[in-house]
Amino acid sequence: MKHGAHRIGLLAAALLAGCPASAAPLALTPCPDTPNCVSTEAQGEHRIAPIRFEGSGEHARQALLQAIAALPRSTITHNEAGHVAAEFRSRVFGFVDAAEFRIDDQTHLIRFRSGARRGHYDFGVNRDRMEALRARLTPVR
Repeated sequence: MKHGAHRIGLLAAALLAGCPASAAPLALTPCPDTPNCVSTEAQGEHRIAPIRFEGSGEHARQALLQAIAALPRSTITHNEAGHVAAEFRSRVFGFVDAAEFRIDDQTHLIRFRSGARRGHYDFGVNRDRMEALRARLTPVR
């Protein structure tokens, strides 16, 4: 048993050795069945088109950070190469919407998901916010 555990540990170390610790996960968090979320990876009513960019992924990330910071009541919660996350609070009740962004240097696309943390309806706020970000970023050069 001792040797089996050792082999599993070595296998896990070998598998993880090729993955940088800062690598962002490729998949976005799926939208729930409630109508308060949009995602570039969803189907149907939750679907929204990704944001195209020109130039480098790093330039796109910097432009995305500036665009998010320009929105009211926004907070960047995660910022690393290829991955940004943010929270947005509603003005009146302080409800929190969470957004995550994946910046793909190969396809020149920013994929994202934005959804309310609580509640059922968002009255289109997440979609409107993501379209406002798209307008600020298009075209990112």
